Amino acid sequence: MEKLSEIYGRFIASLALFGCLLLLAMMMIIVTDVALRNLSVSGGPQGISWSNEISESTLYLVTLCVAPWLLRQGQHIRVDIVLQAVPKKWAWALEWVGDLLGLACCMVMCLYGVKATWASYTDHSLSIKTLVTPEWWSLAPLPVVFSLLSIEMLFRMRRLWLAERGPRNDAVSAA
Repeated sequence: MEKLSEIYGRFIASLALFGCLLLLAMMMIIVTDVALRNLSVSGGPQGISWSNEISESTLYLVTLCVAPWLLRQGQHIRVDIVLQAVPKKWAWALEWVGDLLGLACCMVMCLYGVKATWASYTDHSLSIKTLVTPEWWSLAPLPVVFSLLSIEMLFRMRRLWLAERGPRNDAVSAA
């Protein structure tokens, strides 16, 4: 199981790296758009009409790409003041509650993502802005990422089971 967790960790780290590359590409598109709008080149383009739309989609994809890795690193949003105030065994039990709720939420979002993507695909829905694209293209990453988050929640629960009874050390902000 440890080897599987390690392989999975490398996979989601590579997904996070892909998210970083997307962010770099988005930055380059924005810089190019701003430069083209502010530097008048005779006969040249006056900006990139689709840059805002691509930037919006890229931010969404970056968020989805890095979410499983952030969860593994314990860098997701977390309020742990209660976990630090209660006895260690209670904190450990509350960690379980949080993980079970997180797993349930991820599974529900995965199911919702599959249903929404399939409905969009079968209805031939389009996203009509500057670019016209099938709507399901933007919905398809949701079930994939929430499946990955569900898997990571299971690995988190395994690590919690094997760890000392208390709040997680990898995700605690107070010393």
